[in-house]
Amino acid sequence: MELYEKQLASKQIFDGKVVKLFVDDIELPNGKGAFREVVRHPGAVCVIPITDEGEVIMVKQFRYPFSSVLLEIPAGKLEIGEDPLDAVKRELEEESGVVAENVEFIGMTYTTVAFTDEKIYTYMATGLSYTESHPDEDEFLEVVKIPLDTLVEMVMTGEIKDSKTQVAILKADRLLKERK
Repeated sequence: MELYEKQLASKQIFDGKVVKLFVDDIELPNGKGAFREVVRHPGAVCVIPITDEGEVIMVKQFRYPFSSVLLEIPAGKLEIGEDPLDAVKRELEEESGVVAENVEFIGMTYTTVAFTDEKIYTYMATGLSYTESHPDEDEFLEVVKIPLDTLVEMVMTGEIKDSKTQVAILKADRLLKERK
């Protein structure tokens, strides 16, 4: 049996600022019909900015769906057609007031494979210099520096819950250790 679901029809039922919601009629591999609810998203970028002292520039931000403040790496939504590298440099400066001499792509992640097509492009930034942050008018952030080793422990104990931040911290830690 081939593991493939064939789209028979698609209907957009919501068109928002950030996402679009579709309900698709599909044919399952066994020939039976079903439907899928799919959130379409333009994609996003995130960056783990690491200082020469081994600290990571993080942001604390209230996240409405969870009604709590989360500790995250700087990140943001891609504009339609925007190059991820351009977007990550923009988001790094906007959210944290940091400009990086070196920005390295370290991977791409599917955020929630069961119902959205969102992809997050992950970067690591080094050679940092500081300027002024200028977050979006509806964005309220607190910028903090935390040692990378401490962040790894926070991921492992469950203190950091955001998946893009977890992935970036663990990948950056591994890459930096391999390069020593």
